[in-house]
Amino acid sequence: MEHELVIVKNKDDIELCFDAFKVLRPHIEKEQFVAQVMRQQEQSYQIVAIKSDNKIPSAAGFRFAEYLAWGKVLYIDDLTTLPEQRGHGYAATLMDWLIAHAKSNNCQGLHLDTGYTRHAAHKLYLEKGLNLSSHHLAIEFK
Repeated sequence: MEHELVIVKNKDDIELCFDAFKVLRPHIEKEQFVAQVMRQQEQSYQIVAIKSDNKIPSAAGFRFAEYLAWGKVLYIDDLTTLPEQRGHGYAATLMDWLIAHAKSNNCQGLHLDTGYTRHAAHKLYLEKGLNLSSHHLAIEFK
């Protein structure tokens, strides 16, 4: 099965990404997802995805940001693969692309936050050269 890497720009392709994102963000519904991604795209958010037979088995949401602490970085908001598509190297392909994209855009680094229990993801991140460098703390307002 042939696949390609695409930058998702239009509503139809955003909708194709929903199933993969739902795995990582189970609280979000399709209409809300599409609307929010379109709003976030206005704020520099982008999605790079593996597209195969008009389906998206794996995708990553990212943005460029500048911080006093780190300088210019590519920040990965989301990296997700459909459970039945895991083991095909899609996430590794996306990580390789994201790292190269950060370097080609003169970033000082690539950053992401990850949940404590996502051990398979941690293994990939460490294999790709990322370091465990901080704790992310948050307070949620409901």
